[in-house]
Amino acid sequence: MVEGIGASSGIAMGKAFVIPTWEWDFPEKLIDVTDLAYEFERLYDGIRHSKDEIELIKQEFVSVLGEEQTQIFDAHLAILEDPIFMNEVQGIMQRQYKAAEVAVKEAIDKFVGMFDLLDDGYMKERALDIKDVGNRLLKHLLGALEETLPPKDQPYILVAKELIPSQMVHLDVSLALGLVTMLGGKTSHVAIMARAMGVPYVLGLEGKLQTPIQNGDYLIIDGDEGVVYVNPADDVIEKYKARKETWKAVQEQLQKLAHLPTRTEDGRQMHLAANISSVKELELVMKNGASGVGLFRTEFLYMDRSSFPEEEEQFAVYREVAERLGGKPVVIRTLDVGGDKHLDYLALPEEENPSLGYRAIRIMLDRTDLFKTQLRAILRASHYGNVKIMYPMISSLDELRRANEVLEEAKKELADEGTPFRPDIAVGIMIELPAAVMISDLLAQKVDFFSIGTNDLVQYVLAVDRMNETVAHLYDPFHPSVLRMLKITADHAHKHGTHISVCGELAGDVRALPIWIALGITDLSMSVQSILKVKNSLLQSRHSEGEKIWEELAGCASSAEVMTVLTKYLETDIADQSGHTRPACGFS
Repeated sequence: MVEGIGASSGIAMGKAFVIPTWEWDFPEKLIDVTDLAYEFERLYDGIRHSKDEIELIKQEFVSVLGEEQTQIFDAHLAILEDPIFMNEVQGIMQRQYKAAEVAVKEAIDKFVGMFDLLDDGYMKERALDIKDVGNRLLKHLLGALEETLPPKDQPYILVAKELIPSQMVHLDVSLALGLVTMLGGKTSHVAIMARAMGVPYVLGLEGKLQTPIQNGDYLIIDGDEGVVYVNPADDVIEKYKARKETWKAVQEQLQKLAHLPTRTEDGRQMHLAANISSVKELELVMKNGASGVGLFRTEFLYMDRSSFPEEEEQFAVYREVAERLGGKPVVIRTLDVGGDKHLDYLALPEEENPSLGYRAIRIMLDRTDLFKTQLRAILRASHYGNVKIMYPMISSLDELRRANEVLEEAKKELADEGTPFRPDIAVGIMIELPAAVMISDLLAQKVDFFSIGTNDLVQYVLAVDRMNETVAHLYDPFHPSVLRMLKITADHAHKHGTHISVCGELAGDVRALPIWIALGITDLSMSVQSILKVKNSLLQSRHSEGEKIWEELAGCASSAEVMTVLTKYLETDIADQSGHTRPACGFS
C-alpha cells in the first residue's frame, strides 16, 4: 500500500495505463536577422491554431463538465494573450535571434521554474497551465508531437507523473476508472475536473513507490483514504470488492430516506441543506432531498477565467439556482477569495500569513465596485426565489455596517432603474472568527441570521493552519474551546431571536450531530454527499436529550473526553461511503 492524497472520492480497481514522461528535446536553432519577420509569422500562426484548438476542446467538453467547469480553458486562452508571456518570447527572438520554438521553450521553462520556486501550492499548480499551453503551442510550431493515448476498448486506471487539463479532455469517463499521479494538488484544475467527472483520483505518490508502476499492473485506488495498492494480494482485492458492494448497498438504502420528513425520533423538525459551488450540483441536491442551499460558494464563478464575471452572468447563475430550488432557500455568500483561494487576474499583496491577511470581506470593502456588482446580481435574483445574502469573515460591527451601506446603494440603484428585487432580503454573516463569536450578542441584533463556518473557526481558535502538514494533526474540531465558542454563539443567537445554522465541514460529520441538538441548532448545511448519512442518524436521535448532552460536554477538558461523551449517544448500525462501520446517532 502506498499513501498519497485523495483528491476525488471513490474506489477504482483495474489495470494501469501509464502515460510516459515526455519532454520537448530539440537543438537550439539560431536564425538570421532577415528571418525574424518569418519567425514572428510562424509564432502568430501557432498562437492562432492553439487558440482555435482550445476553443474547440472547450465546446466538445462542455457536455461533460458544464459551462462553469469549462472556464478552465478560458484561463489557457488568457495565457496565450498574456503580454508578459508573449513579450518574453518576442524578446528572446529579437535579442538572441532564436527560432520561435526555441524562444517559446525558454519562456515556458523560465515561468514554470519561477512558479515552482514559490512556496505556494496554488502557484505551483498554475505552472502546469503554462506548461500545457506552451506544449500545445510547441506542437503547432514543430508539428511532430506523438501523443500516447489511453485505450479505447477496455477500462483502465490512468497513471502519470502529472496531468494537465488538455489530457483530461481525451478521457472517456466510461473507461477511465480512476487517476493516479505522482505530482499535483487537490486544488489543481485536473482535480477539479476529476471531481466533476466523478472519477476517483489519488495524487502525491512522488518518491513513495519502491518501483515505478508499469502498464498492466493491477491497481486499487481509494480516493477517500488517499491510498494506492499495486498488484495487491487476492485477499486485498476481495476486501475492496466487498467494500464496493457494501458502499453500493448503503447508498441504495440511504436513498430511500431522501424524501422522508427530516425529524428526530421525538418529532423535532430539522433542516439539512447543501453546500454547493455550481449549478451543476443542484440535481443531486434535489435527489437527496435537501431543504435548500445553505451555502453557495460564489468564488467558483470567479475562478479559472481571465476577468471578473459581469453582473448579467452572475445574475443568470443566481436566478437559475433560485428558480430550480422552487421556493427553498438559497444562501449566497459574497466573494470569499484570498488566503488559499486565488484569482489569476486579481493582484493581491504577498503576505507572510495569507489566512490572517487580505481576504474575503476585507477585499470587497476596498473594491466596492466588485462588491456592488455582485450584490446587484444577487438582489435581482431574489425576485425569482427565496434568496439570502451572507457576508464572510466579519470581525466587527463596522465591517457589517460598511457592507450594508454598499447593499443599500445597490438597492437604490435597482429601485431607480425599476428593476425588481426583494427589498427585505435576509442578510446574515458567517461566524468564523473568534472576534465575531465574542461580539455575537451585538452582531445578533444587526443581522437576520448567523451561519457558523466551522472550518475557519477551528483554525483560528486553535491557531492551526489546516493546510500545513506539520501542524495539521492539531486541527481538532472537538476541542473543548471550539465547543465553548459554539455555545456562546448559539446562546446569543437564541437570546436575540436570530436564526442560526452551521455550514462548515462539522455540520456533515455524523459524530457532531449530538452537539447541534444540545445547542438547539436545527439548521445544518453540508456537502450534498453527507446529507443522507446525517439524516439517517437524525431520524434515530432524540431532541429531548439535548440538555443532558450539554451538561456532560460542558465538563469535558479534552477532545478525548468530548468523544467519550458523544460515543454514549452513538450506535454502530450504518456504514460510511468507504465501507467502514460508521456510528449513527441514536438517543434512545
